[in-house]
Amino acid sequence: MSLYAFVRDFNFGQAPAHTRELLQTCLLDILGIAAGARDNQTSQALRQYAVEHYPAGTLASRLLFDGRPVHPLGAGWAGGFSVDSLDAHEGHFTSKGHAGATVVPAVLALVDACRQQGRSISGEELLSALCIGYETALRAGVALMATAPEYHASGAFSGLGVVCAGARLLGLDEQTFRHALGIAEYFGPRCPMMRLVDHPSMLRDAHGAGAYAGLNALLLARAGVTGAPADTVETSAVAAHWHDLGQRWEIDAQYFKPWPVCRWAQPALTALSALLAEHPQICGEAIERIQVETFHESMRLQGHTPANADEAQYALAFPLAALLVRGQVGPLEVTGAALHAGDILAVSRRIDIVEADDLSARFPDEILSRVSALLKDGQRFDSPITAAKGDPDTAMSAAEFSAKFHLLAGVSLAQAQRQAIERAVAELPGSASCEALFSILFAG
Repeated sequence: MSLYAFVRDFNFGQAPAHTRELLQTCLLDILGIAAGARDNQTSQALRQYAVEHYPAGTLASRLLFDGRPVHPLGAGWAGGFSVDSLDAHEGHFTSKGHAGATVVPAVLALVDACRQQGRSISGEELLSALCIGYETALRAGVALMATAPEYHASGAFSGLGVVCAGARLLGLDEQTFRHALGIAEYFGPRCPMMRLVDHPSMLRDAHGAGAYAGLNALLLARAGVTGAPADTVETSAVAAHWHDLGQRWEIDAQYFKPWPVCRWAQPALTALSALLAEHPQICGEAIERIQVETFHESMRLQGHTPANADEAQYALAFPLAALLVRGQVGPLEVTGAALHAGDILAVSRRIDIVEADDLSARFPDEILSRVSALLKDGQRFDSPITAAKGDPDTAMSAAEFSAKFHLLAGVSLAQAQRQAIERAVAELPGSASCEALFSILFAG
């Protein structure tokens, strides 16, 4: 099936049942993250930036969990930055990146703009666009990783998924679609990801830039600007990554994060969680030393005394200490006052993070860590080599996804609002419109 035929003809009901269920889980997961991030410094700054510099015009989209109208380009910037600012979104192995933190806020902005112009969009139409956006963004990411030597931020490829989803919503013809893909790829933010890992900042994984690049490409192509071809879609070197579109689903290969920190910290958190569950005597006050043996990229996280939320979420020691002291790692543990909490910092300083050659040799095919806890009374507890919770082989349950959603979204939304979002997402496939969901997401 050609990419254009897939974008034009695919309907959500054609995807396998497991993929459909997973896509709705992805949507709820991203919405929980957006709600959990609503009041942090990055989200507030970007919403104000959008209001000041991207005022609503002929097209208008409301800001997520805010309600103020701005241009869709501003909504894309703000939405992508906001979801990216709380590092809990799902990811994907072979693209070494993430789709949802770009695709979901960009598609919601575009759908809201269409609805503001009087168009009715069903729940199935929304899910079809999101499914197209996810699947094509992930494939574009795999194609980019296969053909470019650098490790780029996710915004480098996720904007192409926005173009595919948007082309479906806007009914673009094939030539306009090709030019939009080429524009999105050409202007895509090929950001040096390891610079961000070593020097964390609000820029994160470039999801705001990816959302902007995709939406901007759609508007430019509709205005007659040319830009084809997109090399990561059309060249023979990447054909193998696109030939089974609609038959095999990259969405199914995604992993999910139980905690809002870097993917590379998740195996150690999983290992420590298991030790805590098995040995209740392990707690912050009892710790003499913690040793984490992990792969090289994870070892580089370190992060014993983060100066801000960005450093805390691209850290390993600090979230481990928060888990030991607070019993959880949610938005409040990696932002705000917690960053300067003496009890967390005291434990964080007792954590040693070292590279293990055997685990580095298994990366990136496997992302693994092991943790040892030495207590002040001399007891020692060692974890086995541990993979992260939330991988396809260590999947989170429906109850765990719901608990994560409520932990994150509970920072800013009342229980009734959270339950209404869960219900609206579950009912989208049979909904004649998106009103039940959008009335909550875009409330002022």
